[in-house]
Parts: sequence; C-alpha cells; structure tokens
Amino acid sequence: MSYYFNKVLAGKNFEEAVEQVTEELKKEGFGVLTEIDVSATLKKKLDVDFKKYKILGACNPQFAYKSLQAEDKIGVFLPCNVVVEEHENGEIEVTAVDPVASMLAVGNEVLSASLGEVKEKLIRVISNLN
Repeated sequence: MSYYFNKVLAGKNFEEAVEQVTEELKKEGFGVLTEIDVSATLKKKLDVDFKKYKILGACNPQFAYKSLQAEDKIGVFLPCNVVVEEHENGEIEVTAVDPVASMLAVGNEVLSASLGEVKEKLIRVISNLN
C-alpha cells in the first residue's frame, strides 16, 4: 500500500501550483494551517541549497473534530500534509498523504470510516490539479 498520491503538473510554475493546491483543498473543505518552506529553512539552518519544496498542513475541521472524538491522540497525525516540489527538470509535483495508510497502526474502527472520506477528498484534490 502506498502512503501517498501524487501528480506532476504540466505548464505550472511553483507559486501557481501552491495557489492551485490551496484552492482545490478549499473546495474539499480543507484549510491550510501551516506552510513550511523547506528550502528556506534548510538554507537558514544548514546553509544548503535545496529545491523549491513546501509542505502544506491541510485540515478539514469537521473530520479533525470527528477524529479527535474517536481517538484523542490522533493529533500526532494531524494535519494532512500536501507537498509541492520543483524537480531539477522544472516539473512541479504535488503529493498528498494517504490518511488511511498513515493511520493503519491506530486500529480504531470508528476512525477508519472517516479516514476513507478524507482519503477520497484528498484524491479529488490531486486529480483536479492541472
């Protein structure tokens, strides 16, 4: 089982991709709680150059609340991360975590039902990117 879904975008620059991902997440009820610029952080902390790479911490409040009610320690897995990265050839790739795969170890049946819905939403986000 893969722990992510991804898509390479054609004809988009990095900033356009981050914008489009954010908009598609909104359409599915997610907000971006955190935005980590990995390349800027690595430059600041280690003085190394790294490709453009952002981690967007996406949260759907309705599902987060349901999940926390079913399993109070589930916050260690939240939010759902979506990565936007630029490869050496200029291609932009967007990758989203598969919440079902990432939370297999939890073993909570109530939680499992909600995770399937979150997975479907994240798959739609990735599928709708162009």
